[in-house]
Amino acid sequence: MTENAIRTLDLTAGFELAKVNEIVPRASVDINQAVSAVLPLIDDVANRGAAAVVEVTLQRDGVNPEPLRVGQDELDAAASALEPELRRAIEESIARVRKVSRANLPQDTTVELAEGARVHQRWQPVDSVGLYVPGGKAVYPSSVIMNVVPAQEAKVQRLAIASPAQKDFGGRPHPTVLATAALLGVTEVYSMGGPAAIAAFAYGLPQIAMPRVQLVTGPGNIYVAAAKRALRGRIGIDSEAGTTEILVLADDSADARLIAYDLVSQAEHDEAAASVLVTDSAELAVAVARELPAIVAVTRHSDRVRTALAGQQSAIVLVADWDAAIAFSNEYATEHLEIHSREDRATLERITNAGAIFLGKYSPVSLGDYMAGSSHVLPTGEQAKFGSGLGVHSFLRPQQVIDYDQAGLEPIARLVAGFAEAEGLPAHGEAITARFDL
Repeated sequence: MTENAIRTLDLTAGFELAKVNEIVPRASVDINQAVSAVLPLIDDVANRGAAAVVEVTLQRDGVNPEPLRVGQDELDAAASALEPELRRAIEESIARVRKVSRANLPQDTTVELAEGARVHQRWQPVDSVGLYVPGGKAVYPSSVIMNVVPAQEAKVQRLAIASPAQKDFGGRPHPTVLATAALLGVTEVYSMGGPAAIAAFAYGLPQIAMPRVQLVTGPGNIYVAAAKRALRGRIGIDSEAGTTEILVLADDSADARLIAYDLVSQAEHDEAAASVLVTDSAELAVAVARELPAIVAVTRHSDRVRTALAGQQSAIVLVADWDAAIAFSNEYATEHLEIHSREDRATLERITNAGAIFLGKYSPVSLGDYMAGSSHVLPTGEQAKFGSGLGVHSFLRPQQVIDYDQAGLEPIARLVAGFAEAEGLPAHGEAITARFDL
């Protein structure tokens, strides 16, 4: 391979904050084009249901996914066949994510504004959720955990998992995915993937007695994200979680070798993965660039990693000072942010935009992918500026309950009527005053 696995950008002379995401753009995949590409398939699933899902799987993956619903016997067999050490790891991950999810359950509130005037807020789970677990370049039992556990803690009544049919496993989802679903007690699992699965969740598949769901969550490729965008409104979605990205924010105290490993760990996901280091240390920039080639050369998916690191979405970014590094990071708004500095917690206080934040050299992103207890379903593509990662809150809706009695309403009746009159809606006010001799 070439001597430099990744480009270095010298921005020590300064940069325009508004152009950060042009300086290091995400991989050149146009989601609008992807939406156009998936719309015919979505319409086909809406019109023909299960037949369309089977047909597209045969055409694109060369495998028959029938029966689309995975039987309980298959789930039980997969769980029984789990290698003990892997089972222990999965169960430990489940326990940690469950503990964090339970602690993060929002609490109901009651506000008493005056005697007899109360507003309650309660948190209600959605009725049904379609949980998407990707396949393709890797196997993701961890995504089963990250989707299912917070939904269970939110008390969602119906959970349905979809995961792509695998040619190597006779058209069934990967057995480790099935085993993890079984360990979590999920019995509704489907062998289907990609945008067809999202469409099936949105419209249901009456041919196999699969009802539609209210919300779809989980990561996927650009076409899964495109289907979620196209169907938003018919179904709720968590986010358009796309190709993974990591930004490491590091000063001259950081360990170049560990940073190189962390950049490679995320590049392993996909050729379009973004691996970015932002530092104010020229020495660290050089050291990380020097460490990468040897690590890339021996990792199992070296070709994939090499492509990701060489892409426009990856870079070592050298800036003038720590203030500039933090500003760059906040504007980039990465999915995963690692902080390696002398003052990690002081830096944390200045971070505004990131899907999840990993503090110090013993909190690598790959820990969050499996067993930190945090979620790994996180906003990508600058969505961290307005969105959050998947969590127990994602499956809950706040509902306000207005609870006034006569003593609470009467003192403000004229105020409400006057407000309504000012807006040109007198009947609103009359609905208030009709309750009193006013």
